[in-house]
Amino acid sequence: MARVSPKKKKTPQARQARKSTPKKPRNTAQSKKSMPRTAKVSQDRLTFNHAMVYSRDLQRALGFYRDLLGFKLVDEFRHENRPVYARLRAPGGDGTLALHLADAGTPIVSDGVRLYFEIRELEDFCRKLQAKGFYITQMPRMMPWGWLHAYLNDPDGHEISLYWAGENRMKKTVMRTAKQIEERK
Repeated sequence: MARVSPKKKKTPQARQARKSTPKKPRNTAQSKKSMPRTAKVSQDRLTFNHAMVYSRDLQRALGFYRDLLGFKLVDEFRHENRPVYARLRAPGGDGTLALHLADAGTPIVSDGVRLYFEIRELEDFCRKLQAKGFYITQMPRMMPWGWLHAYLNDPDGHEISLYWAGENRMKKTVMRTAKQIEERK
């Protein structure tokens, strides 16, 4: 049975301190609009800020990430009227991606690195990309570890996985099952 503690009576000093504390602004649409969107940052632990993707043609990369995938432009730096850097926010969260123009001759292939973007309605999203003429290397397929995955490449050849993990994202039993399947091969 849950134990209920008796209510504590407030002292006159506590009441006075409460009155002198400034009130927080009401949670209205107007106050939300004026407040910048910021992610919570830990002061004593490492946090992930963003991934940087290098591109040969930043305008084309912007067309892919912003116009096709729906990312929102946060910041852009131009040189001689050409974009050389852009920071984008994922449409469904606080995650950001930076695009940077690669210097001529700089390799941009990222072997061993793949960007993952999650969306619940993965199959519909992939059909919409195809309707806009974008090629998907693997349409959504259920993987042995319980995640639905589709694969594609951005215009510079960077690998991308669009997926939906749902409740399976952090289940150790699901990942253990995937490991057992791999061991059997």
